[in-house]
Amino acid sequence: MEEFITTINNIIWSDALIVLCLGAGIYFSLKTKFLQVTYLKDMWRLLFDGKASSKGVSSFQAFAIAISGRIGTGNIAGVATAIAMGGPGALFWMWLIAFLGASSAFIEATLGQIYKKLENGEYRGGPAYYIEKGLGVKWYAVVFAVATVLSTAIFLPGVQSNSIAVGMQNSFNVPTYISGITISVLLALIIFGGVKRIGKVAEIVVPFMAGGYILMALIIIAFHYQQIPSVFGLIFSSAFNLETAFSGVFGMAIAWGVKRGIYSNEAGQGTAPHAAAAAEVSHPVKQGLVQAFSVYIDTLFVCTATGLMILFTGKYNVVNPGGGFIVENLKGTAIGAGFTQEAVNAHFPTLGGGFVAVSLFFFAFTTIMAYYYIAETNLTYLDKSNNKWMKNALRVCMLAAVVYGTVKTAEVAWTLGDIGVGTMAWLNIVAIFLLRKPALLALKDYKKQKAEGKDPVFKAEEVGVKNTDLWK
Repeated sequence: MEEFITTINNIIWSDALIVLCLGAGIYFSLKTKFLQVTYLKDMWRLLFDGKASSKGVSSFQAFAIAISGRIGTGNIAGVATAIAMGGPGALFWMWLIAFLGASSAFIEATLGQIYKKLENGEYRGGPAYYIEKGLGVKWYAVVFAVATVLSTAIFLPGVQSNSIAVGMQNSFNVPTYISGITISVLLALIIFGGVKRIGKVAEIVVPFMAGGYILMALIIIAFHYQQIPSVFGLIFSSAFNLETAFSGVFGMAIAWGVKRGIYSNEAGQGTAPHAAAAAEVSHPVKQGLVQAFSVYIDTLFVCTATGLMILFTGKYNVVNPGGGFIVENLKGTAIGAGFTQEAVNAHFPTLGGGFVAVSLFFFAFTTIMAYYYIAETNLTYLDKSNNKWMKNALRVCMLAAVVYGTVKTAEVAWTLGDIGVGTMAWLNIVAIFLLRKPALLALKDYKKQKAEGKDPVFKAEEVGVKNTDLWK
């Protein structure tokens, strides 16, 4: 079974997907004239614009839900894995896919807003909705919805819960099954409360967890400030095959940097549009810009924090594809969160392991929480009659997947997670490329109204966008 899962993963994550993700980011960056740079000021301002309503969450709550999904175990264990498999240069390729991916994130989030619907008194939207309404291809929308329910409710939660359990076991000797039960109980208290409760929890927890983690990274970097030029030099030289020691993993640096970058920031994957669609805004582009900014927070801040802590302290190994290690600074330490724990331990021996374990708990738990919202949204799309038993069955299945993930091997958990991420990315990137015109028309309208000194308000038909439900 493990061999079969690995084979499927290798097919999905072939070079074609890496080229597709990079190509989409380049294309959308050019088409939007690099809005990820030119609209940075608007991104920050819009983050706190608008309030929640009875139908939707505030712009910041939608941002927090999306960040909950983006910031997870990929920011700690994923970065360490990328360095282990591709060397220090993998960090550069994570930065690049984040920069380019911000434009893809803008397109998908804007489409999520344009084609959102009001269902059971709440805004719902996402790729399944814009594929059906925008492309008019119902079967494609159903395929995406089914794939997303399976990925976010079955495949992906195990990656997050497994990382929590391993971290708690290593640092506090907590049995993995105890972690599984604890996570599932806490999750149940939140997900049975619906999207509003998810939004409220996210807006409180996300700033706290990300801020604390970045602060720790800054303290460690400050201890090594004299090494800043040499470490950044190592990252860039390794990324462009100029470092002899890592020439054997040059291709792996690109592949693992892109792979773990997409897993972490989720740009183009199709998850963030679900949260974006839930926001109460006057123009779809407002939420598109906010979601583009969330990619920066995830990768350029949190992932970079992890990568620099590891590289500054030298607490990492790099695997030799031919066998053995190119670099082996940590004998006996498994690839993953252990690198980060050792990096923090280098300066705070009594704090490091526990700090990373607690960070992993918050990062991974909020991601599982966001996964549930995405799974429920796609179930709502598939089940028009809104059967309560189906929603409860989804909750039970997800809680079971969380518990199961804590007791299975990390390798299987990550492989299943990669299959889920890769499948969604294939389906969504193709969809947003075919459906790019409405998002670009919305951006043009936003720019026009801003130039006229107005607070942009979207009217779909005046812009030339058809078949929307809520922008008449």
